[in-house]
Amino acid sequence: QVQLVESGGGLVQPGGSLRLSCTASGTIFGIGSMGWYRQAPGKERDLVATITNGGDTNYDDSVKGRFTISRDNAKNTVYLQMQSLKPEDTAVYYCNARVNAARAGWVTRWGQGTQVTVSS
Repeated sequence: QVQLVESGGGLVQPGGSLRLSCTASGTIFGIGSMGWYRQAPGKERDLVATITNGGDTNYDDSVKGRFTISRDNAKNTVYLQMQSLKPEDTAVYYCNARVNAARAGWVTRWGQGTQVTVSS
């Protein structure tokens, strides 16, 4: 069973920084694209950023220039470095990965979510 475990959320003041991490564990034959999504109260879950296993990245316009997605393939881990945080960045952040999980084949997995709150 493949699981994604996130860490790094918390409370930060506007203009501050946070780094989120998400590690995949279990029987993994390979990982394709990984990404971060977020969901604010009363809103849908939206894309924040994605990264392919080759390192190609894609960002929502609202975070371009402030957030950086990266991954360590040897550790099955994806990161999200967030800078110049704004109150509107407040949300639950979820990681996502496309995983080759042995007999199950390629499956999409989500993390449990980590709360990010930007407030003074």
